[in-house]
Amino acid sequence: MNETLQALVQYGYALLAAFVLAEQIGLPIPAVPVLLGVGALAGAGHLSLFVGLGTALAASLVPDLIWYELGRRRGNRVLRHLCKISLEPDSCVRRTEDLFVRQGRKTLLFAKFLPGLSTVAPPLAGMVGIARPQFIALDVAAAFLWAGTWMGLGYVFSDALEVVTGWAARLGNWIGVVIVTAFATYVLVKYIQRRRFLRELRIARIRPEELKDRLERGDDTFAVIDTRSRLDVTATPRAIPGAVWITAEDIARRQHELPRGREIILYCS
Repeated sequence: MNETLQALVQYGYALLAAFVLAEQIGLPIPAVPVLLGVGALAGAGHLSLFVGLGTALAASLVPDLIWYELGRRRGNRVLRHLCKISLEPDSCVRRTEDLFVRQGRKTLLFAKFLPGLSTVAPPLAGMVGIARPQFIALDVAAAFLWAGTWMGLGYVFSDALEVVTGWAARLGNWIGVVIVTAFATYVLVKYIQRRRFLRELRIARIRPEELKDRLERGDDTFAVIDTRSRLDVTATPRAIPGAVWITAEDIARRQHELPRGREIILYCS
């Protein structure tokens, strides 16, 4: 067994716990490569597949429960905070809410397979009122499905483990440079996407104070469209006076309801 493989065996469970925990907290750190690696080590007889599954479950369940409780108590603010730290555009809140509207509680079972959504789903589950025992049952099933799938793939292709670690040993310190570079590139791309998204918003944005002033003056040259999802409206039923509620997904279908010859002001929170 080469030194690289020995290191993986020695720290495999710890690395698995750290990466799964980081991903579920919301950091842009993918846990899938480690799940595959632990599965491959289990297939080669160096680690236990059941201990690996238990480690992944524990590391996933703890942050999920914390986010669930925060979602019950803080609602939409928690979702928007998570989208910021995960470097995902603000649309990640909308995408997750749309999934919950279409798929209901089943969303929790496959959300972990979708980057950017796995961390957002637990607080949203708390926000929409899914009972705690039901959430725990669904979250445990989802963690087993997610971790079991990737570790199972690693287990099946465990014969390639020696080849991969052999290449890593020959590359030496260069393998660390490649990993760090790939991770830095991923974070940079997400950061650039987010800055571009926010810049586009600033170009066509009206300040709340300006809108309030125009409403108080009785300005009838514009119309306000409330594009919040059904979940957002249920959680916060207050709205801007006179606003017409048309969810973002329904605008194309209901465009005939938009006032003609007037400035359209959209808001989503």
